[in-house]
Amino acid sequence: MTEALNLGILTTDSVLADKIMSTKREQVRKQHKYAITPPSTDNGRWQTCYRNSNGKRKNIKAQTEEELLDKLIPIYFSDPYIDKTFHELYLEWIEYKKTVANSQNTIKRHEQHYRKYFETSVLHIMKVKKIDELMLETECNRIIRDFNLSRKEWGNIKTILRAMFELAFRKKYLSENPMEKVKILVNFKQIVRKTGKTETYNTDELKELNRYLDQMYVETNDAVFLAVKLNFLLGLRVGELVALKWWDYIDLNHLHIVREEVRNQITNQYEIVEHTKTNRDRFVVLIPKAIHILQKLEHQSEFIFIRDGERITSRQVAYVLEKYAERQGLTTKSTHKMRKTFASNLNASGVPLDCIRELLGHSNLNTTLGYIYNPLTEKETYDLITKAL
Repeated sequence: MTEALNLGILTTDSVLADKIMSTKREQVRKQHKYAITPPSTDNGRWQTCYRNSNGKRKNIKAQTEEELLDKLIPIYFSDPYIDKTFHELYLEWIEYKKTVANSQNTIKRHEQHYRKYFETSVLHIMKVKKIDELMLETECNRIIRDFNLSRKEWGNIKTILRAMFELAFRKKYLSENPMEKVKILVNFKQIVRKTGKTETYNTDELKELNRYLDQMYVETNDAVFLAVKLNFLLGLRVGELVALKWWDYIDLNHLHIVREEVRNQITNQYEIVEHTKTNRDRFVVLIPKAIHILQKLEHQSEFIFIRDGERITSRQVAYVLEKYAERQGLTTKSTHKMRKTFASNLNASGVPLDCIRELLGHSNLNTTLGYIYNPLTEKETYDLITKAL
């Protein structure tokens, strides 16, 4: 060894590293509880087993005894900065996320996305330190291609990756967030732009629906029909609509939107949370028609919309639209289409986009633009174009 050092074949650093590795091998040999078995054939391999962090017994093999001991070293000499796997990083991140997320449903979606897109990925078992920018870019493009994802779908999934590697960066596992440099080179699934015919109730459809709602309310005195009618004048998320309380009716001109109903995906129960989807309260304008509807309702509870002494749920609101569509022989339009109809009608009448954005509770105008469709009938559209030209 002295001669090799003198000739420059070995350096002092490499000798020191070899000594450290040799010492670790001996320590592993003493600590390891399971038999280390030599190969039974000429082409066989050395093998042993160990128990992972979940207590499951795992086999491990190598060409030589030394290589086998080298594979055991990380198990006995764990360094979180070096040995943390992608999956372990995910588990650490999801636990952190649970402490800052407002909704358990968000956590549930992250868990579902991880199982679907990353458990089968090569990233799942890789050491975080070994995942470079190029490998990450390759996997991101593969996932988009193999699952035929749209840009929006990928945006939801990318959130997990960006947040995981940001945590790794903040905890000094990595010197930078590799997701910052990842380029998407494959084509996203093309989504056909929806139209007002499917996304809104046009003028004639809304007249027919309101006629039906008025008739059903006269026959049943059920507040759910007034709730549906009112929301075409408020544009609330349906969870916000059914969570309204009488003290939110702050004056003759405004409602204060501060809470919503959510469905707990763990218990599958509807519950009220004291915040909106965006964690911001807002005020919506009450026009005379809306005030007239509110004045028809009795103060039976702290909640505005009550049926048989119980608060009306978003599912009951959805059922009204489903039943109406069934009776008319139409395709059901979801409760979210009320919100899009509200936004589209305001836009068609010349209300400034930023005002619509504020009423909807959006922070980004691009989100609001995704709610704008043509809510007019073909004749109304033709007449408007004729007048403009």
